Amino acid sequence: MHPFLSPAFHVRWSTLVPEAVEPDIRHALDLAKQNIEAICAQNAATATYESTFIAYENASQALNDGWGRLNHLDSVCDSPAQREALGKMLPEVTDFYSSLALNERLWAVIKAVGGSAEIATLAPVQQRFVAETLADFKNSGADLPAAQKERIAAIESDLSKLTKEYSEHVLDSTNAWELVITDEAQLAGLPDSAKAGAAANARAKGLDNAWRFTLQFPSMFPLMQHLHDDDIRRQVWAASTQVGAIGEFDNTALVWRILELRQEKADILGHVHFADLTLQRRMAKSGATALAFVETLHDRIHPAFHADFKQLAQYKAAKSGQPVGLLEPWEVAYWAEKQRQENYDFDEEALRPYFPVDGVMAGMFEIASRLFGISIRELESVYIDASLSDAQPSTLNSQLIEIWHPECKFYEIHDSKTAAHLGSFYADWHPRESKRGGAWMNSLHTGALGEPHLGLIIGNMSPPVDGKPALLTHSEVETIFHEFGHLLHGLLSDVAVKSLAGTNVPWDFVELPSQIMENFCWDRESLDHFARHYETDEPIPEALFAKMIAAQNYMSATVFMRQLAMAKLDLELHIRLSDFLGKDLDAVDREVLADYLAPLKTPSPSMMRRFNHLFSSPTGYAAGYYSYKWAEVLDADAFTRFQAEGILNPETGAAFREHILSKGNSVPPDELYRRFMGRDPEPEPLLIRAGLAGGNQPVVFLE
Repeated sequence: MHPFLSPAFHVRWSTLVPEAVEPDIRHALDLAKQNIEAICAQNAATATYESTFIAYENASQALNDGWGRLNHLDSVCDSPAQREALGKMLPEVTDFYSSLALNERLWAVIKAVGGSAEIATLAPVQQRFVAETLADFKNSGADLPAAQKERIAAIESDLSKLTKEYSEHVLDSTNAWELVITDEAQLAGLPDSAKAGAAANARAKGLDNAWRFTLQFPSMFPLMQHLHDDDIRRQVWAASTQVGAIGEFDNTALVWRILELRQEKADILGHVHFADLTLQRRMAKSGATALAFVETLHDRIHPAFHADFKQLAQYKAAKSGQPVGLLEPWEVAYWAEKQRQENYDFDEEALRPYFPVDGVMAGMFEIASRLFGISIRELESVYIDASLSDAQPSTLNSQLIEIWHPECKFYEIHDSKTAAHLGSFYADWHPRESKRGGAWMNSLHTGALGEPHLGLIIGNMSPPVDGKPALLTHSEVETIFHEFGHLLHGLLSDVAVKSLAGTNVPWDFVELPSQIMENFCWDRESLDHFARHYETDEPIPEALFAKMIAAQNYMSATVFMRQLAMAKLDLELHIRLSDFLGKDLDAVDREVLADYLAPLKTPSPSMMRRFNHLFSSPTGYAAGYYSYKWAEVLDADAFTRFQAEGILNPETGAAFREHILSKGNSVPPDELYRRFMGRDPEPEPLLIRAGLAGGNQPVVFLE
């Protein structure tokens, strides 16, 4: 038995114990190596598409499944034994994957068949698969001399270990800090929901008559927004900036080493820098185009960005009786929230009762069902604690579906017309110490054509407290819709080749399905499907909705600029690394972002030490963080069709499913976009939506 490698669609999570990691993953490696050897042993003259490209597609399936399940558990159920087991196998698994494109015998067969007459007889999606596979090999160094291939493999191995260490430092340093308050008077200004959550957090740690705060976002951010005590906010801000920055958790050296290895890899593969290597097959095509995109957006919103902070400084001065001056970083969220409440008579906390997490999910499912012709239902599931002596998964009804944590839920998606089972997914929404921060979607199994897919959506949202359901902020609701958009992209995929299916698309296109779903969190018609009071089932009152819409673009230039700043720093570090090596990381941050950072009294340390998007995997969003804004251009523009034809128009939804959600990477993304919109994307709708359409400089896009 190899539980990590079980072909069963429903994963038996309780059997995936640390003791099984080494035997299972090693067995999967052996199988994969045997399958690769069988491809290599063929006569290139008689080899076929099926015996090479399809065989290669399937060669590592068991390893992909087992390693994927293990890495998922590492993200949501971290433990010392599991971490050790994963770390032990990481070098071998990394070596195997990095060796594939560098295997001369394998490349010889693949290359020969890829250039054969048979390929021209294949269907277009199969021809695209061949072209993409050949490009993968070439871009990974298949044509390099032996010595350079060996160096590429060593770099990949080092990057896997270093990025794993980086991610662990972020998680461990986040968990290492807490703030326990025993005097309720110090909590003045904090909403009741945040106080209740902090009290529950303290009780869970055995602390009575206390309030415990952590650096997890649902715990920390309400405090930064609402707490009157300036000194406590300063403490929390200081602690948050030290994640991944001090002592045994200091990621500074890792950041530089990861950047150096990426640059070395780009050098070997014939690119000036890592950004060009990474973006050559994305929509942007080059680091220069991505950087120009960021910089022209910056120039368009820069005046509004500085106006935001000038206005906020004047507001604080007027309310505090102090001279107008620069704000401290721990003051920004607090004074911005006070100004919003005063200017718009709008307190985000007033929306929480209308966003119980189960109601949000149910309404979101209703919207998706209407738009995309699907039905979604929750299935009964069970959590089994494998550490308990009486936990015997084998004795359970085989029809029961296991989950990895009691808060997790399991759902199925079916096609409304055919009743076909399109896919299933897990949802796990609340923070815990064994779970990394942030929100994400992932695929556990990509089905062949006609087979169901299996995915998951994860977040760290406000948890349930004192018997009440989990009541979310509007921003958290947007995050759920965002991740669900990714999930639909995966589970509604209808592509004959797995590696071209679902979210396996160019990185700057992958955020379109997720970000377009966020638009439904702002429209009255769609909101009424899920924004219902948890006690009365009443929709959001019209007066409150009007305030919410009026405040929609409050300080939008500041939010916009924050993403541009992260994209700018990401690109600059991966384009001009030689200009920065040997310098202080914080100084580099300030140099690159001199015109992107808010004018504040105390500079913040660089977030590069805790930026998991860039440094917790060998590539990830590295040189690609601009993709969020790039895809926002796509989503804002594409949503104009929904606005014109009806927000919940099933025909528009069907077109989006057909041309975007179902096609994966079977067709180039720019062509998919043109099929849906009938034209190339236009940047202006994003600026209009954000209330920042002033200025005349065109945005560089799809040159």
